[in-house]
Amino acid sequence: MSLPTLLTFFSGFSFLFFGAASLYTSEMKSEFIRYGLENSRIAVGALQFLGAMGLLLGYVYSPLVQSLAALGLSILMLLGFLVRLRIRDSFIQSAPSLIYAVLNAILFIMLLEKS
Repeated sequence: MSLPTLLTFFSGFSFLFFGAASLYTSEMKSEFIRYGLENSRIAVGALQFLGAMGLLLGYVYSPLVQSLAALGLSILMLLGFLVRLRIRDSFIQSAPSLIYAVLNAILFIMLLEKS
């Protein structure tokens, strides 16, 4: 399995889970209140889910959709990292959002180079 394929499936399935959690779990509702973004929870969850679907369906049907999904998720996670810094979370608490931002940025660059 190639690295772009591995990153696509890892990120895609991760964001299916994260999107569903953002939309449906009380823990994520509490987290969005803590972030000061309670009014954005549904939009963020939907974007996570759509990004995941873009990665996974784009892998099969459209490299352009896959690339745009990776870029979008990278931006979304960079913004998530900045929110974590703004509310003064520790680096350990903030690291997952930064890791996913970098992972999806790398995937985006790899897909651009491939096309």
